[in-house]
Amino acid sequence: MSLFSIAGKNIRKNFKNYFLYFASITFSIVIYFTFVSLKYDKTIAATSESSTKISSVFNAASVVLIIFVAIFIWYSNSFFTRKRKKEIGLYSLLGVRKKQIGWMLFYENFLMGVIALFIGILLGSILSKSFVLILMKVMGYDVIVNFAVSPAAIINTIIVFTLITAVTSFYGYRLIYRFKLIELFQADKEREKEPRASLSIAALSIIFIGIGYWLALQNIMESEVWRKIGFMVTPLTIIISVVLGTYLLFSTLTVYLLGLSKKNKRKFWRGINLISTSQLLYRMKGNARILTIIAILSATILTAVGASYSLYYNNKGNARLANPNSMMFINNDEHITNKVNDRISQEKDHSVIYHKIIPTLQIEVDTSSLNSKMGEVKTIYTIISNNAFNDMANLQGRKVHLSLKGNEAAVLDAGYYEGLSPEYIGSSIPLHVGDLAEDLTFKKLMKYNVLNIQTANVTVVTSNQLFSQLEKKTDPVNMEAYKFSNEESSKVLNEEVQSILPEDAGFSSFYNEYALGMETTGLMIFIGAFLGLVFLAATGSIIYFKQLTEANSDKERYVVLHKIGVNKEEIRNSIAKQVFYIFVLPLLAGIVHSAIALTALSRLMQTNLVIPVLICIGVYIFIYLIYYLLTVRTYYKIVTK
Repeated sequence: MSLFSIAGKNIRKNFKNYFLYFASITFSIVIYFTFVSLKYDKTIAATSESSTKISSVFNAASVVLIIFVAIFIWYSNSFFTRKRKKEIGLYSLLGVRKKQIGWMLFYENFLMGVIALFIGILLGSILSKSFVLILMKVMGYDVIVNFAVSPAAIINTIIVFTLITAVTSFYGYRLIYRFKLIELFQADKEREKEPRASLSIAALSIIFIGIGYWLALQNIMESEVWRKIGFMVTPLTIIISVVLGTYLLFSTLTVYLLGLSKKNKRKFWRGINLISTSQLLYRMKGNARILTIIAILSATILTAVGASYSLYYNNKGNARLANPNSMMFINNDEHITNKVNDRISQEKDHSVIYHKIIPTLQIEVDTSSLNSKMGEVKTIYTIISNNAFNDMANLQGRKVHLSLKGNEAAVLDAGYYEGLSPEYIGSSIPLHVGDLAEDLTFKKLMKYNVLNIQTANVTVVTSNQLFSQLEKKTDPVNMEAYKFSNEESSKVLNEEVQSILPEDAGFSSFYNEYALGMETTGLMIFIGAFLGLVFLAATGSIIYFKQLTEANSDKERYVVLHKIGVNKEEIRNSIAKQVFYIFVLPLLAGIVHSAIALTALSRLMQTNLVIPVLICIGVYIFIYLIYYLLTVRTYYKIVTK
């Protein structure tokens, strides 16, 4: 029998243990192949105007995926090493040369990698049409997708994963040379020492995490700490502080708390708490590095996916905030107005809700008195009258009514950012139009606009009397605002209306803003979701492999427990409790870390992320629960076999 056939036989015999690893690698290959295929896809190139940008994003995502998968494969192989040591020692004892054993291990890993690569490319090719369809759907495009397989994507995937498989296979080949024969046979008899925990170091873990959280929750624009440390150094300080604190949390604080639990004799000696608590205590320090990695990865996944889904979820609201009217443009030509009305009236899918012509004034003002941190001194404001604002607010269903008098003014700034934008309320700005000089005093700030931002920019509402005086001193500019139904699907209408208008009309529309947001956030959620699934599959698999390794080591202990009268139900409960802590600790740490990161991000973006983030966390916990139940079931079967 050749070494290659022995390797194949070993894979078949151990496939049950390797299945989750094999499935994770195959899934990673499917996602990588998908990303590379989408980079070359003709449908995307023909549909999206920013196909070059999309290709660059998929390139970056592919690199991240390669690095992560390479680390995951390497890490997973180290878990299988301990389980195979006794088997490898037996081969050596029977007279098989080290070189032959090394080649056998090389063939095993390489063969499994090649099979995963073949299945991954096959599944990726079959599902490629579905993936393109999903991407087009989340980006807001309604297109017919043709089935196509990219030869360039196949070649790229084969080269990358063959290289990764070859390197990890060589690592397996070197296994026999790294251990003595006695070490291979005594691998299962290695026992952890009871860890010692220092209260001061345990407290230090809380301090490190607390410092990271405190820095993250500071207002970036106003924080003196951020300015002193530096805007580039502070995020790095937060990451290092939280990672170090998390490691100390698992290696010291949890050990300290388990030690206290052990001292509670009444609880410790109840049932078989002795076994589960002792197992956790002895192994927690050894698991600290893995639990830290999983906690940080979980936090990264939840933050990235939560943020991208939040942007996607809020895209419509953000588009409406920027452009509350379906379309808007500057026009003083009645002939153009008639042409636009005629074109809109031909639409069966879009009925006009309102059409309003708003008299405005475009005036350059000195804003140095507003203490703006944006550095702008001369700004062009769009001025509208009190009546014009009330009319537009009423048409848009806003329950706001202004009654400005004299030189009082209200500012409409949809892009207002606390700490960075001008300080409007109570401030005054000089207004010079012809021989008229007045000081405007801002009495009210609205963090929205009744006009489209791209056409009107920041809008100032003045009293009717002052607007009439200003109107006599400068040429008024009419802005036309339209609101019609089904504005999310008005691409053709937008393009045709825009073709009627001159280039300097300042055309803006809800659809253009909405479509751009859908394309950008849709791409983010697509990549974020699939990378998140790969990371989640990998982190769940790492815990699974680690627990199975420990299950094989603990088999004899549970046999002894069963012989002295512990029934299988008690053993199952003990395993479930032990595995539960290993799963839930990094999950809780990851959720809390991501909650702090997303809170800071929510403040920075000035938007509410609660609902989409809760949905992401719910999905993440559900998938994690599946891994937990699968691990408990497999662990139980190993120790009771």
